[in-house]
Amino acid sequence: MTTTTEGSAPSWRSRTIGALRTAVLPVVACTATLSLLTVYTATGAAGDPPARINVSNGRIFVPLNSASTAAFFDIANTGAAADELESVSSPSLRVTMLGRNVSKNGIGRMEPIDSLPVPARSEVRMTPFTLDVMVLDPPQLSVGNKISVDLWFRKSGRITVEAVAVPAQW
Repeated sequence: MTTTTEGSAPSWRSRTIGALRTAVLPVVACTATLSLLTVYTATGAAGDPPARINVSNGRIFVPLNSASTAAFFDIANTGAAADELESVSSPSLRVTMLGRNVSKNGIGRMEPIDSLPVPARSEVRMTPFTLDVMVLDPPQLSVGNKISVDLWFRKSGRITVEAVAVPAQW
């Protein structure tokens, strides 16, 4: 006949249950943490810090003819990541495209560009001599008219600003 006393060692079954109870809390905590990190990464929140784009000083030349004109903006990126201006649109403007002033043999002309990089912690200023938004078949404008314009950035999305009609000055 076997007798047990209060001070004897617990059976293997008791030790196994105790070990499982001890392991459950860390396993649940790790699983929950891994799940939350997976959701955080899948939503795009993890990774590069965001760009912080601010567009100001929007202006559009009063057209000298009905064929074309140009619009200009100052774009500041105070964020830690670069962004890219991909296009410009407006219900008031028919055809718009990004352009760059190119000079060959003393003759300047505008040529379209696909996008405009806006590096982190920098400012891009559009001028008649560098970069602009070419506007084909522009509406009739008078000095002081304001036009709502959407600038579309790869990471920052749409930013809507006003461009004020100004006399064409080179």
